[in-house]
Amino acid sequence: MSTDRSNRLLNPSAKDKLNQLKMECAADLGRLDFVKENNDHYKGDLTSKQNGSEGGPIGGEMVKRMIRMQMENMKF
Repeated sequence: MSTDRSNRLLNPSAKDKLNQLKMECAADLGRLDFVKENNDHYKGDLTSKQNGSEGGPIGGEMVKRMIRMQMENMKF
């Protein structure tokens, strides 16, 4: 069994929509400073705990919204 994993999008044309969703979530959470597109400085000196607490809520909110959107699409 292969353990080859990647972060490639299944639909490359969705990249812009995902970036838009990320920016919306970050804005709603008041965390635009922690989005890579707005703040692309070196972060290697930060702990993983600090990076996770700053950017993690953005990804979590993205997942919640994507699940909510999919559930709405599944309703008959």
